Amino acid sequence: MPEQPALGRTIYANPLRSPSDVDGFRMEGDGAVTFPHRRMRLESTRPVEDGQAANVVFWCPEVLPDHVAIRWKFWPIREPGLAIMFFAATGMGGENVHDDALARRTGEYPQYHSSDLRTLHVSYFRRKQPHERAFHTCNLRKSPGFHLVTQGGDPIPDVADADPPYTITVIKDGPRVEFWVNALRCFDWIDDGAVGEALAGGQIGFRQMAPLIGEYTDLEVALLEEAAHDEEIAR
Repeated sequence: MPEQPALGRTIYANPLRSPSDVDGFRMEGDGAVTFPHRRMRLESTRPVEDGQAANVVFWCPEVLPDHVAIRWKFWPIREPGLAIMFFAATGMGGENVHDDALARRTGEYPQYHSSDLRTLHVSYFRRKQPHERAFHTCNLRKSPGFHLVTQGGDPIPDVADADPPYTITVIKDGPRVEFWVNALRCFDWIDDGAVGEALAGGQIGFRQMAPLIGEYTDLEVALLEEAAHDEEIAR
């Protein structure tokens, strides 16, 4: 069985258990953030009939370096729907995702994959369309563009059979991206530059497609051990 890379120093930790924990986060789209069980609950406030306009993205303000492990706990509460994590997100010129020079975004997916953002994004717990519910996968896309670069199986069961929390881990190590659910690696991808240069650091954002309700806690970002070692040497 593969093992996750060794981790070094934690550089960001957020329990996501109260409103004060998300001070500085930014919602795009019409969404609600509540904490009914001391877990960050995300849901759309618009009817699913509004289509893409009903979907939301909730951005963390932290700008993260490359060579990190991004980890959080996930509870699927209501389906159908779909959850995504954006990571290594910047403007095309390296800007903060909320730079005033970037186009306004309101939750519609094309604003994120085919506009002025550079980002990787992994979709998991894909339960929106009938074919997604019939065969569960985790998909990694690279933007700009709607480039599906790799996918793997999604081990999380439907809500009725789920036993959360599920620990989700994204390893972002230069051109390498790994996606884990608990101790299972779902995919391991190396960016060969075929659809643009490999991305580095940037911001992360939680996306949901309505009518999904998901809950999240214990967001943590740690340097990979080798990167932490290199940082110590450079001091």
